[in-house]
Amino acid sequence: MTSRTESDYVLGTHDEEVARLGLQHRVWRSVVTECWERAGITHGCRVIDVGAGPGYATADLGEIVGPSGAVLAIERSGRFLEAARERCRRRGLSNVEFREADLMEHSLGDLQFDASWCRWVASFVSSPEKLVQNIAGALRPGAIAVFHEYSDYETFRFMPIKPALDSFCVEVMQSWRASGGEPNVGRGFPGLLRGAGYRILEIRPHVRTVSQRDYAWQWPKSFIEINIARLQDLGRVTAQWGADVLKEFAEVEADEGSWFTTPMFLEIVARRE
Repeated sequence: MTSRTESDYVLGTHDEEVARLGLQHRVWRSVVTECWERAGITHGCRVIDVGAGPGYATADLGEIVGPSGAVLAIERSGRFLEAARERCRRRGLSNVEFREADLMEHSLGDLQFDASWCRWVASFVSSPEKLVQNIAGALRPGAIAVFHEYSDYETFRFMPIKPALDSFCVEVMQSWRASGGEPNVGRGFPGLLRGAGYRILEIRPHVRTVSQRDYAWQWPKSFIEINIARLQDLGRVTAQWGADVLKEFAEVEADEGSWFTTPMFLEIVARRE
C-alpha cells in the first residue's frame, strides 16, 4: 500500500519520477556545483541536504566534502531515501547519514552544521517560513544556506505559442497550490530569510531558452509526459486534455524552429547570523 507521505507528493515517487529527477539534476548540475563552490561548500564541510529526494545532489555533496566532512540527507519519502542510500552505496560514500522526516512536523534540532542545500522544496511545503526557520536552527552562526526556488514559473513557455502547452503550465501551478504549495515561492524569500535570522549575500536568477539540439530539452519533455499521467491520476484533467497537450508537444518537437524557456528560479545564498 502507498503511504500518505508517498501519495501526497504532487509529482509522485514512482520509478519514472526518480529517473526524471536524475535527468533534472544533470541538466542543472553545472549551475549547482558552481554555486556550491562560490558559497564555500568544500572539503571537510558538514552539510544538510534538505529535501534530498533520490539523492542525486546528496551523492555529489558527499564526494565534495570528502571523508573529513559529512552530509545529512533529510527526506520525507521513504522510497526516495531507499534510492538515495543505494546511490551513495554504489559511489562508495560512508560520510552520508539519512533521516526520514517531514520538516513541517519535525525539528532538525541544534546540529551546528556548516551549510545547508535546499532545491525546489519550498514550493511544495505548507509553510516556507517554518522551513527556513527549521534550517536556521540546525546551522551554526556564520553557516551558509543555499536555496534554489522558483520565482516566476510562468516563464515556462514554448515558441511558437501553443495554447494547450500554455494550459499545461497553468494546471501545474494550480495543482501545486491545491496541495498547499506555491510555485512562485522565491519572491517571498528575502523577507522570510531576514525574519529567520539570515543575511542574504547574493541572489541570482536562472532561466534558459533551449531548442531540441540542447540536452536540456529532455527536461520539459520528461516533465510533460510524466505529469500528464500524474494530473490524470489526481483527477485534475481529462484524457482529452492530456492528448491535446501531447499533440502540441509533438508538433513543437517536430519543428526545428521551436524553442523552450525554462521556469525561472532564484539562487539565494544567505548567512545565518
